[in-house]
Amino acid sequence: MAHFAEIKDNIVQRVLRVSDDQEHRGQDFLAKDLNLGGVWVQCSYNGNFRKQYPGPGFLYNEEADVFITPQPYASWKLDEKYDWQPPTPKPEDGQDYLWNESTLSWEVTNAI
Repeated sequence: MAHFAEIKDNIVQRVLRVSDDQEHRGQDFLAKDLNLGGVWVQCSYNGNFRKQYPGPGFLYNEEADVFITPQPYASWKLDEKYDWQPPTPKPEDGQDYLWNESTLSWEVTNAI
């Protein structure tokens, strides 16, 4: 099965499966044959192309031809690989951390 993401204003609305015999014409099959309209971009369930498999709310960057996860926090910025990065790196000391957007810092979780 092939997968196609419906894109509206560069945001993924939904992802639908298309049978292998229609994969080569997925955009036309979904938009015209099924009368769904819209713009459909093929995506890879295994993340083999267009960076990763999207879901509703993911961004589609047409210029880079990649799907981008929703921004987790307002302070995080995209890096050159289209991954969201926090203002300060997560500590790598073996403890579990959660990002606190109000303090713009990592806080140790009380995981048991």
